[in-house]
Amino acid sequence: MNVDADIAPVSPAEAQWFASQRRWGQGWRRFVMAALPAVYLVFLVPAVTENSRGYGQAAGYAVAAAFAACWLAAPLILSTEAAPGRRFWPYWGLLGILFLAELPFARAAAFVMCVFLTILIVGRLGARSAPVVAGLAAAALIVPVAIPSWHVSLAGSFDDISPVAIPVAALVTFAVLQVLRGNQALAEARAELALLAAENERIRIARDLHDLLGHSLTTITVKAGLASRLGTADQAGAAFREIAEVETLARQALGDMRAAVTNYRDVTLAAELAAGRELLRAAGIAAELPRAVDVVDPAHQELFGWAVREGLTNIVRHARASSCEVRLSAAEVEIVDDGIGGAVATGNGLSGLRERAAEAGGVVEAGPLQPQGWRLRVVLSPGAAA
Repeated sequence: MNVDADIAPVSPAEAQWFASQRRWGQGWRRFVMAALPAVYLVFLVPAVTENSRGYGQAAGYAVAAAFAACWLAAPLILSTEAAPGRRFWPYWGLLGILFLAELPFARAAAFVMCVFLTILIVGRLGARSAPVVAGLAAAALIVPVAIPSWHVSLAGSFDDISPVAIPVAALVTFAVLQVLRGNQALAEARAELALLAAENERIRIARDLHDLLGHSLTTITVKAGLASRLGTADQAGAAFREIAEVETLARQALGDMRAAVTNYRDVTLAAELAAGRELLRAAGIAAELPRAVDVVDPAHQELFGWAVREGLTNIVRHARASSCEVRLSAAEVEIVDDGIGGAVATGNGLSGLRERAAEAGGVVEAGPLQPQGWRLRVVLSPGAAA
C-alpha cells in the first residue's frame, strides 16, 4: 500500500529521502515484494497431489494458480484504490472464496492461504483485525482435527504450523506497518520543521532589512535632497560634502544588507545615537539626544539601539516635526517629537521592534501625544532591567 502525503517542497535532502521511500512502492519492485511471500504457496502443490485425483487435482492446481495470480495482482488492484474499502473488501472476499474452494483438494494445507488473508486484513485494519486473525488461526487449528478423513494427511506434514504462522504473520505485518508509519511521521515532522525554519528565517530577514536599510536609505534620501538644495544655492563645497556622506551611507547600507542576510548584526546604542544626530541635522530637525549611554545595561543596548533607529527614522519620514528628544534610563528608552502625530500604524518596523522587546522581557508603547506629537517607548520589566 502506498501512502503519499501532501507535503510542501522542502530541502533537496528531504526530497531525496521521500523519493527513495516511494521508489520501493512503485514499478516492478511492487511485484517483487508481493512475489516473495507467494513462494509459501508451493506447499499447496504436494498437498493437492496427495489428497486429490484426476479432475480434482487439476481443479486444485487451478484454484491455487488463481489464488497466486490474484495475490500478485494486489499492487495493481489496491494501489489505485479510489476510496477505502471500494476494492479491498471485494478483493479480500475473492481470496477468501478461493481459499474455501481449495479446502477439498489441499485439505489442511489450504490454510496456508490464510497467511495471505491475514497479511491483507492486518494491513487494512491494523489492531482492529485481531478478531479476524484469531478466527483464522482457530480455524486452522480446529478444522483439520475435526474432519476425520483429513487425519491421515496431517501426520508429519508441514500443514500443522499454519495455526502458528497466521498470528506470527499478523504480528510481523503489524510491526512493519508501524515502522513504516513511524518513518512517514518522522519525515513529515522533519519537513514541517524545515518549512518553519525557512519561514522564520524569511521573517528575520524581512525585519532586519527593514530596520537596517530603512534607516540608511531614509538618511540617503534626506541628504540627497539637502545636496540638491545646496547645489542650487551655489554652496558647492557643502553640496560636495553631503554627496560624499551619501556615498558613505550607501556603502554602509550595502554592508548592513550583507550583515542582515548572514545574520551578523552589529547595532549599538551609541552608534545609533550618533547616526541619528547626523540624520536629524540633515533633515533640519532640532534634536536633544543623550551624550552617554552608560546608564543602560550592555545587554540591552542593542535593543535600545533598534528603538532609537526605528523612532528617528519614522520621525524623519512621517512626523513633519521641528524637534525631537530621546530619553534614556536603565529600564526604558523614549523618543518623542512635536510632529503631526496620527493613528498608530503597525508596520514591519514596529512589529520587529515588538518582537525584539518581547524576547528581552519588555514592551513597546507607541502612539500620539496631546495636543500634538508622537511617542515611542520601550520599557523593560524590572527583572529584565536588573
